[in-house]
Amino acid sequence: MARYSFRLPDIGEGIAEAEIVAWHVKIGERVEEDAQLADMMTDKATVEMESPVSGIVVELAGEVGDLIPIGSTLAVIETDGDGDGEVEAPPADTPVEEEIIAETPGAEEVSVAEVAAPAPVAAPAPTPAPAPAPAPVVAPAHDRQVLASPAVRARAKDLGVDLGQVQAEGDRIRHSDLDAFLRYSGRQGYHAPGASRARADEPVKVIGMRRKIAENMATAKRAIPHFTYVEEMDVTALEDMRADLNANRGGRPKLTMLPFLIVAICRTIPEFPMINARYDDEGGVVTRYGAVHLGMATQTDAGLMVPVIRDAQDKNVWQLASEISRLAEAARTGKAKVEELTGGTLTVTSLGPLGGIATTPVINRPEVAIIGPNKIVERPVFDGDDIRRAKLMNLSISCDHRVVDGWDAASYVQALKKLIETPVLLFAD
Repeated sequence: MARYSFRLPDIGEGIAEAEIVAWHVKIGERVEEDAQLADMMTDKATVEMESPVSGIVVELAGEVGDLIPIGSTLAVIETDGDGDGEVEAPPADTPVEEEIIAETPGAEEVSVAEVAAPAPVAAPAPTPAPAPAPAPVVAPAHDRQVLASPAVRARAKDLGVDLGQVQAEGDRIRHSDLDAFLRYSGRQGYHAPGASRARADEPVKVIGMRRKIAENMATAKRAIPHFTYVEEMDVTALEDMRADLNANRGGRPKLTMLPFLIVAICRTIPEFPMINARYDDEGGVVTRYGAVHLGMATQTDAGLMVPVIRDAQDKNVWQLASEISRLAEAARTGKAKVEELTGGTLTVTSLGPLGGIATTPVINRPEVAIIGPNKIVERPVFDGDDIRRAKLMNLSISCDHRVVDGWDAASYVQALKKLIETPVLLFAD
């Protein structure tokens, strides 16, 4: 037998430590070669650690949520044969300790039958007690005449309540009277009709993706002076166009609002390069990017992830729809690659039908802007002297005021509005 020390390998990108977000083995369990040992979270993504050998797990580095330095021992596995690599000398054989039984000398010579039972002790004769003085006769509460329906009586019986103690507001005791008695008498466990029950407190350790989100959001709000601008857009024509394209899409993916919005974003960026940028706080440098690497906020079971659509400006609505679907699925299943989760220059965040009237999204640092379309609602609008039914959507944009002025943000959104409300321009050269 030999012990193999599996050390956390260099995951790359200058990562100094990684967080344990899940163990797939326990101490004492057998693990096979190439089977999953643990999931480790870096600043960028979750990485699966696989066992290089088969054997019994004898040591684990820590608990879920602990940070493990690169190069330190993650797990120790006791292998069946001679180990190699990080192998420790096998422990010396330890003899099995014999069970020590304390014996009483001569105990084996004593049987149960030979143990004499103690002689019974005669109890003293009882002394007659004096006759108590007669107490005054008081009718107990439950013997008093109480008017109540059978349902109220049954409920009171189940609750162990003496209806004689309940004050009635009218000529008979009702459920409301019983509720008042229970409420004001401080009965523990009483649950008033229609009230919500309190649940037990549940401490939840902030680890893994949730911890990274918390750190990034706190840093973004602390370091970036946000401002948010919201504008209403008439998307009636765009929704009609989308419906026509979906009806004739053939084998292509179904179109949502998002691909059209991305096309509009990419078409307006050249006039507003300060929107598609990243700000280096320490270096004091703003980099304005020529290509649009669009981050797409995606909700997953592990938390919010932002996969990036590379060179979004070079893709049409169908290609964007395919890429949106592929990246969202990769993020939700934990299969997104590190390069697919980094390098964004601008982010879009959408809650779809849950979008609300308006949002104030938090910037994905070090980017300087984030765009949030809200839900589409139907409302009557004036069209000259006429009133028509229209589909309206508010669009929010949050910007870093160190880089983007309010005038710039408003002007950019107005340029977006022109394309969104006249969708044929999205496809015009």
